[in-house]
Amino acid sequence: MAIKKVKPTTPGRRQATFADFKDITKSKPEKSLIKIKKKFSGRNSSGKITVRHRGGGSKRYIRLIDFKRNKFDIPAKITAIEYDPNRGARLALLVYSDGEKRYIIAPVKNKVGDVIVSSQKNVDIKPGNAMPIKYIPAGVPVNCIELVPGEGAKMARGAGNVVTVMGVEGKYAQIKLPSGEIRQVKKECLCTVGQVSNPDKRHIKLGSAGRKRRMGIKPTVRGSAMNPNDHPHGGGEGNQPIGMKHPKTKWGKPAMGVKTRRKQISDKLIIRRRSKKRR
Repeated sequence: MAIKKVKPTTPGRRQATFADFKDITKSKPEKSLIKIKKKFSGRNSSGKITVRHRGGGSKRYIRLIDFKRNKFDIPAKITAIEYDPNRGARLALLVYSDGEKRYIIAPVKNKVGDVIVSSQKNVDIKPGNAMPIKYIPAGVPVNCIELVPGEGAKMARGAGNVVTVMGVEGKYAQIKLPSGEIRQVKKECLCTVGQVSNPDKRHIKLGSAGRKRRMGIKPTVRGSAMNPNDHPHGGGEGNQPIGMKHPKTKWGKPAMGVKTRRKQISDKLIIRRRSKKRR
């Protein structure tokens, strides 16, 4: 995918950049693989807003994606590369030899006409093929990695993401994540060969607030611009600092740089934490 600019007919379009969508080969999704996306505007089942700055946005459908890749040893042909409004990566429409259709997250080098396969055995190391991570040689880039065998891909699903296999030792394989973290996963976990498609998405500039609203994201007001009764940072004449030891949320909890990760069983599988500053 390439990034394009347009004529600055408005202030918003002057800084904005867009995807050229030349990699898209099909404009409408497969009807059997979509469902309606309901909007909750950041509210929970009680109607309370638990995620702020959500609401509005363009209508869209959810694409049903095969993260498990459990149709083993049956060749599938890529018949289309499609756009997904719910993620940055492109989707590949697979048609298996028995006629079934499924969506997967498309790797970078896959194109229409490629034949790929998912297997629990050792298959060719080519983009789109899925196999247990124990069969992947060291240094090969992979994506869509399972944390638990058979549970479906959980890691490296975003646009441009790529994980490097470091090696296999004992029951586990060592992988290096995009954040720099090195961790272990069970060697029976499935993964897909290649880098996730659309790596240039990170370079797109929205350019206008209206474009953000169409994505379903409402404006965010700085705490220092509020009144004292609305935010701990509020009040004061003119532009004032926060006046506290550290930034806080609207409800007085520490924010910005505070560790929020809870203890998890999988913490023992982390060999090296991600660095504070990516270099």
